[in-house]
Amino acid sequence: MIGDDLRNAKSYLFYQTDHPRPVLDRAEGIYMYDGQGNRWIDGSSGAMVCNIGHSNPAVLDAMRRQMDKSTFGYRLHFVTEASEGLAEKLCGHAWPGMDRVFFVSGGSEATETAIKLARQIQLAKGEAGRWKVISRWPSYHGCTLGALAVTGYDQLTDPFEPMMRLMPKIPAPRFWLDDLDPTDPATGKHYADMLEAKIIEEGADTVAAFIVEPVGGASTGALPPPVGYMEAIRDICTRYGVLLIHDEVMSGGGRLGHLLGAKNWNAPADIVAMSKGLGAGYVPLGAVIARGDLVDLVLSDGGFRHGFTYAGNPLACAAGLAVIEEIERQGMFENSLTIGAMIETRLKALMDRFEFIGDVRGMGLLQAFEVVADRKTKEPMPASFRAYDRLTEHAYQRGLIIYPRRSRGGYSGDHFLIAPPMITTPAQVDEIMERLVGALEAFEKEIPA
Repeated sequence: MIGDDLRNAKSYLFYQTDHPRPVLDRAEGIYMYDGQGNRWIDGSSGAMVCNIGHSNPAVLDAMRRQMDKSTFGYRLHFVTEASEGLAEKLCGHAWPGMDRVFFVSGGSEATETAIKLARQIQLAKGEAGRWKVISRWPSYHGCTLGALAVTGYDQLTDPFEPMMRLMPKIPAPRFWLDDLDPTDPATGKHYADMLEAKIIEEGADTVAAFIVEPVGGASTGALPPPVGYMEAIRDICTRYGVLLIHDEVMSGGGRLGHLLGAKNWNAPADIVAMSKGLGAGYVPLGAVIARGDLVDLVLSDGGFRHGFTYAGNPLACAAGLAVIEEIERQGMFENSLTIGAMIETRLKALMDRFEFIGDVRGMGLLQAFEVVADRKTKEPMPASFRAYDRLTEHAYQRGLIIYPRRSRGGYSGDHFLIAPPMITTPAQVDEIMERLVGALEAFEKEIPA
């Protein structure tokens, strides 16, 4: 089994766990290799980042060409062809009227930028009392303090609560847990009505924006919206003068068949936050796309009081533009839907074999399954069992990388994201499922009686 040769030498790094890991030697396509030749399937695209696969020659060539020209140009000193080219490309994939872009280096920066832009828009409109940003629970919008304030993931927010101002939350549309039919328009209305009720409760003249993941990411495990939900929240936001922010850090980038995943619904955003798949792991890159008329209000009111040193970095933007061009050239939007449907079907079939798989959900190449102690009652496995960690390690030892998280707000419940790169083939789906089944079999033997 892969992993027996993991190094025990002292590491000077620290992250979230103490699991020893091998040294990455190279990566190509959907595969990653250590120095001993062991191979892993990147079944989660890292953290849903490496959307087009590893070591794409066209992207690497674009980065080399840009490096020969310049690797940095401060945004207040120069405009670069790379940043203008990527901004134009992004706007071409957005809704009409969304024609302004602010570049950042990651998802947390994108969220921070989006919520600060929303506040400044309200100020520029003369609505100084609007400062609250409503979000959902569970949700994840980033790890900086501003992004955490709108995040609904208690394990991450609790330690830092004294340091920030938590924002109002409404329940995420977890129709599976609530025994509701996601195809019934009444279900979408049920959850959307919670937004209207919260706006009224908080006072409409105090609410600046509502931020939502079109398809939930790490906190809810690829949770798609019920029918009518996205359109309903759009209407509610318009009615109360609340800006609608789509957090497309994970759902954007092509996994749902569009560069902006929310284009699956007729529910345009006012502001979109993107990252992860935008740079596809080649560079740290993110972006905020916004309606031009709203940006003009801010710029005419003293300018956007916000910024990052690496915003619009030409090397990052050259890579990002090449990533999108590769997605378009190789038909990855279409492949995401085809391969995603295949993985969803295979995951649902596993429910007949493994009673502890309580739910399978997702869209396109953003799929997940949740494990439970009792499928009928939906009771989660004991938190002390650390199911999210156990199954992930069994998969890792078999050469498959999957992405785990706690599904019930951070302290209990366990789901696993299956989101390989958008270049994945049917034969590679077979490889993924073979390794996953082996991991599930080993995991099943450890489940407490």
